[in-house]
Amino acid sequence: MKKLFTTLCGALALAGATHVAQAQTYQQVWADEFNGSISSNWVFETGGGGWGNNEKQYYQRANATVNGTDLMITARKENVGGMPYTSARMKTQGLKQFTYGKIEARMKLPLGQGLWPAFWMLGANIGQVGWPACGEIDVMEHINSETKVYGTVHWDSNGHAEYGGNIVTSPQNYHVYTVEWEPTYIRWFVDGVKYHEINISGNAGGTEEFQRPFFLLLNLAVAGNWPGQTVDESKLPATMYVDYVRVYQKTSTPTTSSITLQAESYSAMNGVQVEACSEGGQNVGYIDAGDWMAYNNVNFPTSGSYLLEYRVASPSGSTLSSDLNAGAIQLGNVAIPATGGWQNWTTVSKTVNVNAGTYNFGVFAQGGGWNLNWIRITKVNALARPGGTTLGTATDAKAKTASGPFAVDVYPNPLPAGRTLQLRLSGHDAKIPVGVRITSMSGQEMLQRTTFANGELQLDCQSLKSGLYLLRVTSGESTQVQKLVIQ
Repeated sequence: MKKLFTTLCGALALAGATHVAQAQTYQQVWADEFNGSISSNWVFETGGGGWGNNEKQYYQRANATVNGTDLMITARKENVGGMPYTSARMKTQGLKQFTYGKIEARMKLPLGQGLWPAFWMLGANIGQVGWPACGEIDVMEHINSETKVYGTVHWDSNGHAEYGGNIVTSPQNYHVYTVEWEPTYIRWFVDGVKYHEINISGNAGGTEEFQRPFFLLLNLAVAGNWPGQTVDESKLPATMYVDYVRVYQKTSTPTTSSITLQAESYSAMNGVQVEACSEGGQNVGYIDAGDWMAYNNVNFPTSGSYLLEYRVASPSGSTLSSDLNAGAIQLGNVAIPATGGWQNWTTVSKTVNVNAGTYNFGVFAQGGGWNLNWIRITKVNALARPGGTTLGTATDAKAKTASGPFAVDVYPNPLPAGRTLQLRLSGHDAKIPVGVRITSMSGQEMLQRTTFANGELQLDCQSLKSGLYLLRVTSGESTQVQKLVIQ
């Protein structure tokens, strides 16, 4: 954004173990996944006018919320502080700053005359030298109802100088907006496609703006010098959605590639209890079908294969599954054998492929009747073993979610609002009716359907609001349970 500022971002991490590897490659150093909360590494601007841009909104903290999986910055028509609209602007200044790296966010933008969403960066020395001498890197800006987004840098060259580019896209859909910032260049990408570049090897403008630390900013402006002063109020309230913000930096420092999560150290859970463990410490028990545990900020330092190990006990056997970011990425099922008792422990495992990043790791009870002591995640240098699951980013890719004689593939998951949910059944007798039930995480029934299906089933979910749900599919005496995310 073309404006003045102040503040910065903090870090999340998880530790726990041993094996290390070295590589000169991008490693994630910070992220906010916005899963249930906004991290304490952001601070919020308060005030109107946009600090030099003649904007019409009053920025306040109340306009930034989360829906369980995304940050939502909402612009509204309401009079506060002498301004006719409200919105939010958040930044990481004073808390975290970065010199070089790959900075990206997955976002969905509102369209409408007068709307100006942005993801950008400012030099951390802005308080000493002002703007534009501090430098500015705009990762993504969008105005009005245009079908393109912009990437720009600003600096001081005996006055304000700028250099920008743009790319045609569909801003109303989710896209990953990225800059790669190195000592010699800054490059802009949308979904991995480069569309703009500037060479900064000679210090742009003859100064050192882009060789110093910068902090991050997110905001949604209403009107201003660039989009104009006309506002289409029929588009309000308007919301900018941010799935995540991530920062990577190149390093050859050894990175931890094995961590152990104690089961009882969950960040959030549903339905489970903690009890004394025969192997020492505590374990999670009293697990019923549909229960879950979430472990926030688990770092997978490099892309590739990981061995997931679960220390379990069960008198009669069961099934668990795991996922990343509240079901956005499914890691598949693992069978729990009958171990002969609640404290007779064994280790079961699965190999998966995961893209580098920091995630919230979830364990979900496909069936009940088992205990969990710990989870170990280990980087595997070799390719995934047969039976491993290959993962990409959370798009419309089909997610394998069940195994055994009766299985269900559900896609897309997450499900964009207004889309139809597709269920592909295998190991199913077409003569037996299929029962589908969607409930809230608290157990409230939201949708129920019983029908005959021959392999394929479509489910109209338009009545469901954005959020996290449980999907149960029953055929005869077999039931598959998983999490469903509505965007």
